[in-house]
Amino acid sequence: MRVSVFAFASVALAARPFLNEPDTGLEDLLGSVTPNGTLPPLENMVGLPDFEWAARKKMNISSYTYYRNGAAGEWSYRNNLEVFTRHRLRPRVMSDITNVAASLPTTLLGHNFSAPFFISPCARGGYAHPDGELNFVKGAAAGNILYMPSLYSSQSFDAIYQQASNTTDPLFQQVYLTNNLTETQALFTKIEKTGKAKAIILTVDSPGDGIRHRAARYGVGSADINLSLLTWEMYRKFTNMTSLPIIPKGIQTVEDAQEAIKNGAKAIFLSNHGGRQLDTSPSSLEIALEIHREDPDLFNQVEVYADGGVRYGSDVLKLLALGVKAVGLGRPFMYSNVYGAEGVEKVIDILKYELINDAANLGVGDLKKIGPQFVDWKNSLNTWYS
Repeated sequence: MRVSVFAFASVALAARPFLNEPDTGLEDLLGSVTPNGTLPPLENMVGLPDFEWAARKKMNISSYTYYRNGAAGEWSYRNNLEVFTRHRLRPRVMSDITNVAASLPTTLLGHNFSAPFFISPCARGGYAHPDGELNFVKGAAAGNILYMPSLYSSQSFDAIYQQASNTTDPLFQQVYLTNNLTETQALFTKIEKTGKAKAIILTVDSPGDGIRHRAARYGVGSADINLSLLTWEMYRKFTNMTSLPIIPKGIQTVEDAQEAIKNGAKAIFLSNHGGRQLDTSPSSLEIALEIHREDPDLFNQVEVYADGGVRYGSDVLKLLALGVKAVGLGRPFMYSNVYGAEGVEKVIDILKYELINDAANLGVGDLKKIGPQFVDWKNSLNTWYS
Protein backbone atom coordinates (compact mmCIF):
# COMPACT_ATOMS: atom_id res chain seq x y z
CA MET A 1 0.00 0.00 0.00
CA ARG A 2 2.86 2.35 0.89
CA VAL A 3 4.53 1.70 -2.46
CA SER A 4 1.36 2.42 -4.44
CA VAL A 5 0.66 5.64 -2.52
CA PHE A 6 4.25 6.79 -2.99
CA ALA A 7 4.09 5.96 -6.68
CA PHE A 8 0.86 7.91 -7.06
CA ALA A 9 2.36 10.90 -5.25
CA SER A 10 5.44 10.78 -7.47
CA VAL A 11 3.30 10.81 -10.59
CA ALA A 12 1.24 13.71 -9.26
CA LEU A 13 4.33 15.76 -8.44
CA ALA A 14 5.87 14.98 -11.81
CA ALA A 15 2.71 16.10 -13.57
CA ARG A 16 2.27 19.27 -11.55
CA PRO A 17 4.43 21.56 -13.75
CA PHE A 18 2.15 20.79 -16.69
CA LEU A 19 -1.19 21.31 -14.98
CA ASN A 20 -3.27 24.16 -16.33
CA GLU A 21 -6.82 24.96 -15.25
CA PRO A 22 -8.39 22.93 -12.39
CA ASP A 23 -10.71 20.04 -13.19
CA THR A 24 -14.25 21.30 -12.67
CA GLY A 25 -15.92 18.97 -15.17
CA LEU A 26 -15.45 20.95 -18.39
CA GLU A 27 -13.35 18.30 -20.10
CA ASP A 28 -15.86 15.59 -19.19
CA LEU A 29 -18.74 17.65 -20.56
CA LEU A 30 -17.23 19.04 -23.75
CA GLY A 31 -13.89 17.35 -24.39
CA SER A 32 -15.21 14.67 -26.73
CA VAL A 33 -17.34 17.10 -28.75
CA THR A 34 -14.78 19.90 -29.07
CA PRO A 35 -12.05 18.87 -31.52
CA ASN A 36 -8.85 20.88 -31.62
CA GLY A 37 -9.28 23.99 -33.72
CA THR A 38 -12.88 24.55 -32.62
CA LEU A 39 -14.52 26.57 -29.87
CA PRO A 40 -17.02 25.34 -27.30
CA PRO A 41 -20.15 27.50 -26.92
CA LEU A 42 -19.46 30.68 -24.98
CA GLU A 43 -22.37 29.92 -22.65
CA ASN A 44 -20.42 26.91 -21.36
CA MET A 45 -17.71 29.20 -19.98
CA VAL A 46 -18.72 29.59 -16.34
CA GLY A 47 -15.37 30.52 -14.75
CA LEU A 48 -12.21 32.30 -15.84
CA PRO A 49 -10.08 29.10 -15.97
CA ASP A 50 -12.54 27.72 -18.56
CA PHE A 51 -11.21 30.21 -21.09
CA GLU A 52 -7.73 28.71 -20.97
CA TRP A 53 -9.19 25.31 -21.81
CA ALA A 54 -11.11 26.85 -24.72
CA ALA A 55 -8.06 28.75 -25.95
CA ARG A 56 -5.92 25.62 -25.85
CA LYS A 57 -8.55 23.86 -27.97
CA LYS A 58 -8.84 26.68 -30.49
CA MET A 59 -5.37 28.19 -30.87
CA ASN A 60 -2.36 26.71 -32.60
CA ILE A 61 0.23 25.40 -30.16
CA SER A 62 2.85 28.12 -30.70
CA SER A 63 0.38 30.98 -30.20
CA TYR A 64 -1.14 29.36 -27.11
CA THR A 65 2.35 28.72 -25.75
CA TYR A 66 3.26 32.39 -26.16
CA TYR A 67 0.42 33.28 -23.77
CA ARG A 68 0.86 30.35 -21.41
CA ASN A 69 4.63 30.13 -20.92
CA GLY A 70 6.57 31.20 -17.85
CA ALA A 71 10.23 31.70 -17.06
CA ALA A 72 12.59 28.72 -16.72
CA GLY A 73 10.96 25.96 -14.61
CA GLU A 74 7.79 28.07 -14.29
CA TRP A 75 7.85 28.03 -10.49
CA SER A 76 6.81 31.69 -10.34
CA TYR A 77 4.05 31.10 -12.88
CA ARG A 78 2.57 28.35 -10.70
CA ASN A 79 3.19 30.21 -7.46
CA ASN A 80 1.19 33.15 -8.81
CA LEU A 81 -1.79 30.81 -9.08
CA GLU A 82 -1.22 28.74 -5.96
CA VAL A 83 -0.30 31.45 -3.46
CA PHE A 84 -3.93 32.49 -3.06
CA THR A 85 -4.79 29.03 -1.67
CA ARG A 86 -2.23 29.35 1.14
CA HIS A 87 -4.19 32.07 2.90
CA ARG A 88 -7.66 31.12 4.10
CA LEU A 89 -10.50 33.58 4.19
CA ARG A 90 -12.14 34.38 7.56
CA PRO A 91 -15.86 34.79 6.81
CA ARG A 92 -17.87 36.94 9.19
CA VAL A 93 -21.55 36.09 9.43
CA MET A 94 -24.68 38.03 10.35
CA SER A 95 -23.47 41.12 8.47
CA ASP A 96 -25.55 43.39 6.23
CA ILE A 97 -24.17 42.73 2.76
CA THR A 98 -27.23 43.75 0.75
CA ASN A 99 -25.56 46.81 -0.77
CA VAL A 100 -22.18 45.29 -1.59
CA ALA A 101 -22.80 45.55 -5.35
CA ALA A 102 -23.07 49.32 -5.02
CA SER A 103 -19.52 49.42 -3.64
CA LEU A 104 -18.01 47.78 -6.74
CA PRO A 105 -17.17 51.02 -8.66
CA THR A 106 -13.81 52.66 -8.02
CA THR A 107 -11.62 55.52 -9.18
CA LEU A 108 -8.09 55.12 -10.53
CA LEU A 109 -6.07 58.33 -10.65
CA GLY A 110 -9.36 60.21 -10.58
CA HIS A 111 -11.03 58.26 -13.40
CA ASN A 112 -14.25 56.37 -12.73
CA PHE A 113 -14.61 52.64 -13.43
CA SER A 114 -17.28 50.08 -12.61
CA ALA A 115 -15.04 47.61 -10.77
CA PRO A 116 -11.68 47.35 -8.98
CA PHE A 117 -10.11 45.17 -11.67
CA PHE A 118 -8.68 45.88 -15.11
CA ILE A 119 -7.11 44.36 -18.23
CA SER A 120 -3.35 44.23 -17.72
CA PRO A 121 -1.03 45.01 -20.64
CA CYS A 122 -0.27 41.89 -22.70
CA ALA A 123 1.41 41.71 -26.09
CA ARG A 124 0.16 40.07 -29.29
CA GLY A 125 -3.58 40.01 -28.80
CA GLY A 126 -3.87 39.02 -32.46
CA TYR A 127 -2.62 35.51 -31.70
CA ALA A 128 -6.09 34.67 -30.36
CA HIS A 129 -8.30 36.74 -32.68
CA PRO A 130 -7.68 38.76 -35.86
CA ASP A 131 -9.13 41.90 -34.25
CA GLY A 132 -6.65 41.55 -31.41
CA GLU A 133 -6.58 44.48 -29.00
CA LEU A 134 -9.62 46.12 -30.57
CA ASN A 135 -11.67 43.51 -28.72
CA PHE A 136 -10.15 44.59 -25.41
CA VAL A 137 -11.04 48.21 -26.12
CA LYS A 138 -14.62 47.20 -26.97
CA GLY A 139 -15.00 44.77 -24.08
CA ALA A 140 -13.51 47.12 -21.50
CA ALA A 141 -15.77 49.94 -22.69
CA ALA A 142 -18.85 47.70 -22.50
CA GLY A 143 -17.95 46.67 -18.96
CA ASN A 144 -16.64 50.11 -17.98
CA ILE A 145 -13.30 48.81 -16.71
CA LEU A 146 -9.77 50.04 -17.39
CA TYR A 147 -7.71 48.64 -20.27
CA MET A 148 -3.94 49.08 -20.47
CA PRO A 149 -2.78 48.51 -24.08
CA SER A 150 0.66 46.99 -24.59
CA LEU A 151 3.28 48.82 -26.64
CA TYR A 152 3.80 45.50 -28.44
CA SER A 153 0.23 45.00 -29.57
CA SER A 154 -0.82 43.16 -32.72
CA GLN A 155 -3.01 46.07 -33.75
CA SER A 156 -1.29 49.36 -34.51
CA PHE A 157 -1.15 52.14 -31.96
CA ASP A 158 -3.33 54.30 -34.20
CA ALA A 159 -5.93 51.55 -34.71
CA ILE A 160 -6.27 51.00 -30.97
CA TYR A 161 -6.77 54.67 -30.22
CA GLN A 162 -9.10 55.12 -33.16
CA GLN A 163 -11.28 52.38 -31.66
CA ALA A 164 -10.94 54.02 -28.24
CA SER A 165 -12.16 57.33 -29.65
CA ASN A 166 -15.60 55.71 -29.94
CA THR A 167 -15.70 55.12 -26.17
CA THR A 168 -15.84 57.34 -23.10
CA ASP A 169 -13.32 55.43 -20.96
CA PRO A 170 -9.64 56.43 -20.76
CA LEU A 171 -6.72 54.06 -21.36
CA PHE A 172 -3.43 53.71 -19.49
CA GLN A 173 -0.71 53.07 -22.11
CA GLN A 174 2.06 50.56 -21.32
CA VAL A 175 5.58 51.25 -22.57
CA TYR A 176 9.11 49.88 -22.55
CA LEU A 177 11.74 52.62 -22.45
CA THR A 178 15.48 52.88 -22.99
CA ASN A 179 17.98 55.65 -22.29
CA ASN A 180 17.36 57.10 -25.77
CA LEU A 181 15.60 60.26 -24.62
CA THR A 182 14.85 61.45 -28.15
CA GLU A 183 12.83 58.31 -28.91
CA THR A 184 11.22 58.47 -25.49
CA GLN A 185 10.09 62.06 -25.98
CA ALA A 186 8.60 61.21 -29.37
CA LEU A 187 6.69 58.29 -27.84
CA PHE A 188 5.39 60.40 -24.95
CA THR A 189 4.23 63.10 -27.34
CA LYS A 190 2.43 60.50 -29.45
CA ILE A 191 0.68 59.09 -26.38
CA GLU A 192 -0.35 62.52 -25.12
CA LYS A 193 -1.79 63.51 -28.50
CA THR A 194 -4.32 60.66 -28.37
CA GLY A 195 -6.26 62.51 -25.71
CA LYS A 196 -7.46 59.09 -24.50
CA ALA A 197 -4.34 57.93 -22.66
CA LYS A 198 -4.43 59.29 -19.12
CA ALA A 199 -1.37 57.53 -17.68
CA ILE A 200 1.79 55.74 -18.80
CA ILE A 201 2.55 52.27 -17.43
CA LEU A 202 6.34 51.86 -17.45
CA THR A 203 7.47 48.23 -17.29
CA VAL A 204 10.52 48.13 -15.01
CA ASP A 205 10.88 44.40 -14.27
CA SER A 206 12.44 43.29 -17.56
CA PRO A 207 15.84 44.93 -18.10
CA GLY A 208 16.91 41.56 -19.55
CA ASP A 209 15.11 38.89 -21.57
CA GLY A 210 13.08 36.28 -19.73
CA ILE A 211 14.48 32.72 -19.80
CA ARG A 212 11.46 30.97 -21.29
CA HIS A 213 12.16 27.34 -22.14
CA ARG A 214 8.61 26.42 -23.08
CA ALA A 215 8.36 29.37 -25.48
CA ALA A 216 11.76 28.69 -27.02
CA ARG A 217 10.65 25.21 -28.09
CA TYR A 218 8.01 26.77 -30.32
CA GLY A 219 10.04 29.70 -31.57
CA VAL A 220 8.16 32.31 -29.54
CA GLY A 221 10.94 33.04 -27.03
CA SER A 222 14.07 35.14 -27.36
CA ALA A 223 17.63 33.84 -27.67
CA ASP A 224 19.20 37.30 -27.81
CA ILE A 225 20.80 39.32 -25.05
CA ASN A 226 19.02 42.66 -24.85
CA LEU A 227 19.87 44.65 -21.74
CA SER A 228 18.06 47.91 -21.00
CA LEU A 229 19.32 50.71 -18.79
CA LEU A 230 16.65 51.85 -16.33
CA THR A 231 17.40 53.73 -13.10
CA TRP A 232 15.46 55.95 -10.72
CA GLU A 233 17.46 58.88 -12.05
CA MET A 234 16.12 58.09 -15.51
CA TYR A 235 12.62 57.72 -14.09
CA ARG A 236 12.83 61.30 -12.80
CA LYS A 237 13.92 62.44 -16.26
CA PHE A 238 10.99 60.61 -17.83
CA THR A 239 8.49 62.28 -15.50
CA ASN A 240 9.78 65.69 -16.60
CA MET A 241 9.14 64.79 -20.25
CA THR A 242 5.38 64.31 -20.02
CA SER A 243 2.36 65.71 -18.24
CA LEU A 244 0.98 62.19 -17.75
CA PRO A 245 1.65 60.22 -14.56
CA ILE A 246 4.17 57.41 -15.06
CA ILE A 247 3.35 54.27 -13.09
CA PRO A 248 6.25 51.83 -12.57
CA LYS A 249 5.02 48.28 -13.27
CA GLY A 250 7.02 45.42 -11.82
CA ILE A 251 7.61 46.52 -8.22
CA GLN A 252 8.58 43.39 -6.25
CA THR A 253 9.95 44.61 -2.91
CA VAL A 254 8.95 47.08 -0.23
CA GLU A 255 12.24 48.90 -0.83
CA ASP A 256 11.41 49.59 -4.48
CA ALA A 257 7.89 50.61 -3.55
CA GLN A 258 9.39 53.17 -1.19
CA GLU A 259 11.87 54.31 -3.86
CA ALA A 260 9.04 54.83 -6.33
CA ILE A 261 7.24 57.11 -3.89
CA LYS A 262 10.45 59.02 -3.12
CA ASN A 263 10.84 59.61 -6.84
CA GLY A 264 7.35 61.01 -7.25
CA ALA A 265 5.26 58.06 -8.49
CA LYS A 266 1.52 58.72 -8.18
CA ALA A 267 0.80 54.98 -8.27
CA ILE A 268 2.80 51.75 -8.28
CA PHE A 269 2.10 48.40 -9.91
CA LEU A 270 3.07 45.17 -8.11
CA SER A 271 3.86 42.47 -10.66
CA ASN A 272 6.35 39.76 -11.60
CA HIS A 273 5.44 39.92 -15.30
CA GLY A 274 3.13 36.93 -15.01
CA GLY A 275 6.04 34.76 -13.91
CA ARG A 276 7.62 35.24 -17.34
CA GLN A 277 10.82 37.13 -16.49
CA LEU A 278 12.70 35.86 -13.42
CA ASP A 279 11.81 32.49 -12.00
CA THR A 280 11.26 32.33 -8.22
CA SER A 281 10.39 36.04 -8.15
CA PRO A 282 7.51 36.73 -5.72
CA SER A 283 3.83 36.92 -6.53
CA SER A 284 2.00 40.22 -6.16
CA LEU A 285 0.16 38.86 -3.12
CA GLU A 286 3.48 38.13 -1.41
CA ILE A 287 4.77 41.59 -2.33
CA ALA A 288 1.62 43.26 -1.00
CA LEU A 289 1.91 41.25 2.22
CA GLU A 290 5.55 42.31 2.60
CA ILE A 291 4.59 45.97 2.17
CA HIS A 292 1.69 45.61 4.61
CA ARG A 293 3.98 44.14 7.25
CA GLU A 294 6.91 46.54 6.84
CA ASP A 295 5.35 49.81 5.65
CA PRO A 296 1.54 49.59 5.78
CA ASP A 297 1.06 53.35 5.42
CA LEU A 298 2.45 53.08 1.89
CA PHE A 299 -1.01 51.98 0.73
CA ASN A 300 -2.32 55.36 1.91
CA GLN A 301 0.40 57.35 0.15
CA VAL A 302 -0.19 56.17 -3.42
CA GLU A 303 -2.58 53.96 -5.36
CA VAL A 304 -1.29 50.40 -5.52
CA TYR A 305 -2.20 48.07 -8.40
CA ALA A 306 -1.32 44.38 -8.64
CA ASP A 307 -1.63 41.50 -11.09
CA GLY A 308 -0.54 37.89 -11.51
CA GLY A 309 -2.39 34.60 -11.07
CA VAL A 310 -5.82 36.12 -10.42
CA ARG A 311 -8.57 33.74 -11.53
CA TYR A 312 -11.38 34.16 -8.98
CA GLY A 313 -13.29 36.84 -7.14
CA SER A 314 -11.78 35.57 -3.89
CA ASP A 315 -8.29 36.24 -5.29
CA VAL A 316 -9.26 39.86 -5.89
CA LEU A 317 -10.64 40.13 -2.36
CA LYS A 318 -7.35 39.00 -0.80
CA LEU A 319 -5.40 41.69 -2.63
CA LEU A 320 -7.97 44.35 -1.80
CA ALA A 321 -7.82 43.28 1.84
CA LEU A 322 -4.15 44.26 2.00
CA GLY A 323 -4.79 47.70 0.55
CA VAL A 324 -4.41 47.16 -3.20
CA LYS A 325 -6.66 49.64 -5.05
CA ALA A 326 -7.23 47.64 -8.25
CA VAL A 327 -6.28 44.20 -9.56
CA GLY A 328 -5.14 43.37 -13.08
CA LEU A 329 -5.70 40.23 -15.13
CA GLY A 330 -3.70 39.31 -18.20
CA ARG A 331 -3.92 35.72 -19.39
CA PRO A 332 -7.66 35.24 -18.66
CA PHE A 333 -8.48 38.14 -20.97
CA MET A 334 -5.99 36.98 -23.60
CA TYR A 335 -7.58 33.52 -23.60
CA SER A 336 -11.10 34.97 -23.69
CA ASN A 337 -10.20 36.85 -26.86
CA VAL A 338 -10.66 33.63 -28.86
CA TYR A 339 -14.35 34.59 -28.63
CA GLY A 340 -13.70 38.20 -29.61
CA ALA A 341 -15.17 41.13 -27.68
CA GLU A 342 -18.00 38.90 -26.42
CA GLY A 343 -15.49 36.72 -24.62
CA VAL A 344 -13.84 39.73 -23.03
CA GLU A 345 -17.23 40.97 -21.82
CA LYS A 346 -18.05 37.51 -20.45
CA VAL A 347 -14.90 37.50 -18.31
CA ILE A 348 -15.81 40.93 -16.93
CA ASP A 349 -19.35 39.77 -16.11
CA ILE A 350 -18.14 36.56 -14.45
CA LEU A 351 -15.58 38.34 -12.30
CA LYS A 352 -18.05 41.01 -11.19
CA TYR A 353 -20.55 38.28 -10.27
CA GLU A 354 -17.92 36.36 -8.30
CA LEU A 355 -16.57 39.46 -6.58
CA ILE A 356 -20.02 40.53 -5.38
CA ASN A 357 -21.03 37.08 -4.15
CA ASP A 358 -17.66 36.19 -2.63
CA ALA A 359 -17.67 39.50 -0.75
CA ALA A 360 -21.19 38.79 0.49
CA ASN A 361 -20.24 35.30 1.67
CA LEU A 362 -17.18 36.79 3.38
CA GLY A 363 -19.39 39.22 5.26
CA VAL A 364 -18.06 42.32 3.50
CA GLY A 365 -20.87 44.81 2.90
CA ASP A 366 -18.61 47.49 1.40
CA LEU A 367 -15.54 46.65 -0.68
CA LYS A 368 -14.00 49.99 0.30
CA LYS A 369 -13.94 48.80 3.92
CA ILE A 370 -12.42 45.34 3.44
CA GLY A 371 -9.30 44.87 5.56
CA PRO A 372 -6.62 42.31 6.42
CA GLN A 373 -8.75 40.89 9.26
CA PHE A 374 -10.81 38.99 6.66
CA VAL A 375 -7.84 36.76 5.74
CA ASP A 376 -5.67 34.39 7.80
CA TRP A 377 -2.17 35.59 6.92
CA LYS A 378 -0.39 33.34 9.44
CA ASN A 379 0.33 30.63 6.89
CA SER A 380 2.72 32.86 4.97
CA LEU A 381 5.79 30.63 4.71
CA ASN A 382 6.78 29.59 1.22
CA THR A 383 5.47 26.07 0.63
CA TRP A 384 6.53 25.47 -2.96
CA TYR A 385 8.54 22.42 -1.96
CA SER A 386 6.44 21.07 0.91
